Amino acid sequence: MFRGLRSLGQNIYISLLLKLLLIAALYTVCRIAYYLFNASLFPAINAGAFLLILAGGLKFDISAILYTNALYIASQIIPFKFRHHPLYQKVTSGIFYVVNGLALVANIADIAYYPFTLKRTTFTVFSQFSGEQNRLRLLSRFLFDYWYLLLLLIILVMAMVWLYQRIGKHKVTFRNPVAYYLSSLLMIPVVAGLFIAGARGGFRHSTRPITLSNAGEYVENPAEQNIVLNTPFALLRTIKTKSLKKEQFFSQQQLDSLYNPLKAPDSSAAPFVKKNVVVILLESFSREYLGGFNRDLEGGKYKGYTPFLDSLMERSLVFTNAYANGRKSIEGLPSVLASIPGIQEPFVLSDYSYNRINSFGNLLSAEGYHTSFFHGAPNGSMGFSSFVKMAGIKNYYGMTEYDNDDDFDGMWGIWDEPFMQFWAQNLNRFKQPFFSALFSVSSHHPFKIPEKYEGRFPEGTLPVHRGVGYTDFSLKQFFKTASRMSWYRNTLFVITADHSSVAWHEEYKTSLGAYAVPIMIYDPSGDLKGRNDQPVQQADILPSVLNYLHFKKPYFAFGNDMIRYSDNHPVIHFTDGLYQIIMGDFVLMFDGEKSVEMYNYRSDRLLSRNIINTGDPMQNKLEMHVKAFIQQYNAHMIDNTLTVNHNSSLKIHNP
Repeated sequence: MFRGLRSLGQNIYISLLLKLLLIAALYTVCRIAYYLFNASLFPAINAGAFLLILAGGLKFDISAILYTNALYIASQIIPFKFRHHPLYQKVTSGIFYVVNGLALVANIADIAYYPFTLKRTTFTVFSQFSGEQNRLRLLSRFLFDYWYLLLLLIILVMAMVWLYQRIGKHKVTFRNPVAYYLSSLLMIPVVAGLFIAGARGGFRHSTRPITLSNAGEYVENPAEQNIVLNTPFALLRTIKTKSLKKEQFFSQQQLDSLYNPLKAPDSSAAPFVKKNVVVILLESFSREYLGGFNRDLEGGKYKGYTPFLDSLMERSLVFTNAYANGRKSIEGLPSVLASIPGIQEPFVLSDYSYNRINSFGNLLSAEGYHTSFFHGAPNGSMGFSSFVKMAGIKNYYGMTEYDNDDDFDGMWGIWDEPFMQFWAQNLNRFKQPFFSALFSVSSHHPFKIPEKYEGRFPEGTLPVHRGVGYTDFSLKQFFKTASRMSWYRNTLFVITADHSSVAWHEEYKTSLGAYAVPIMIYDPSGDLKGRNDQPVQQADILPSVLNYLHFKKPYFAFGNDMIRYSDNHPVIHFTDGLYQIIMGDFVLMFDGEKSVEMYNYRSDRLLSRNIINTGDPMQNKLEMHVKAFIQQYNAHMIDNTLTVNHNSSLKIHNP
């Protein structure tokens, strides 16, 4: 066996691959140990689930190994013959031992640390222990208490060194200098391409670099993501994340009276109505693009680019002063489906991304709902499949399930029109009641539309407008198809956008306009109609729908009911390092300690007259509510208490 390794190792590129595979094998051993030493904390894992975890973990291991060994990899592919010199190889092998030895230390240490934190160690550990004066004593005690893990670490490091040395010494493969340097230069882009794909977690341009939350794709329970991950990956992916800290602006009693995300519906009210729930998230659909939301623009002459949605508004409950909770797709999905806004950074990219959560998926599944999510992009795009699985949505339909690349737009996914028809046909097969969400793709840059529709939709003043027109038309065709199906009249439709996009009118170029999106609820039975001009947000969709259906069980949501609106209804964003809170006619910017800007956005639509510290009594009200939000948000994120089951001892608010 080792004679064969020596033979293969004579090629420097094969030698490099074998050494990286060696580390991948050691990471897998660490993962197995991580589970075995903490098996009592993962009672639901069976053999099949564990094999899936091991397979999924390889993706994260490859990423971590490539990042941590970037210097070593570069040292082996530089196109110079001195890289074969014994002294050079001795130095680079030392780098290899140190880097991967430290990675093994991190993985093994986390085996002992996990029972205390119930999560993989992230970069916040360095700030957490920065003030400790007795770090040496703590380390010595750790080594004494966990001597068996120290022994395992020593065995793994020794195995790494011994196996590394069994891989043969490579030789110059081409005696001809021209052939040698030419082949070496050609290998650089090959290795670089493989490096980028492995580090990102995939080759597709629509695949975002994998992060902690992507581990959810391989597990059923959020806690099990910790086995899928490895500690070097968790450390690297959280280097730039901003840690939240607990604030104590108010006593718990005062805090809950101001703002409470723990909801307790009135169980004595009307019985739970098991309507189907359909949520449509439209890619980059700014509120500005819909004429029906902007009757006063351009002196009342503005038409917009969505004739179908404008017509549907006349039969819907429309929230004309609605906002997204973020500026990215990965912020919109948790806000809409789980009422979790991204504060400081998107929830799915944060250190708290594998907290347990309440969502449409798990709350309605418990009531017997079939749950599904449709996204016409390649499966895994944007990390959506991972998040929706952790949100308790059981069925994911992407480009793979659509299974017809003839309708691929060449960039992002399946054209909206055929994919929405695919969605309608699947909804017709689902057992009722069902919950289903769709995320559109066609109104995304570069804003292409199918050739057969060239010239059909207005070009508008921005490139996105044509794509918006096509998606609006696709929605019209979807509703035309769906309206002929038996489930249609027993369905509640919620339509919104993932985030806002490029603006044309000055009114939408402010810090408010940057988040302005449509929100409308359509009930074919005709029970919901009208216009609401109070400020609402994506995070309000979950509690609003649940309350409308008379959902009986307590749940957790950072948003509030926007159908039964109250005056103390905050809308929260985090923009340019500031908390932005909207209530009533006012918007206030808060830097975490003090208010820095405040505007009456009704009378000052361009936000040009800062009225901070001018004696307006609304300033104190907004400050109180934004502080209450910060205190609640940070505490629940840090304590992993985003579900009612984990908050049984806390006071619950009747929404």
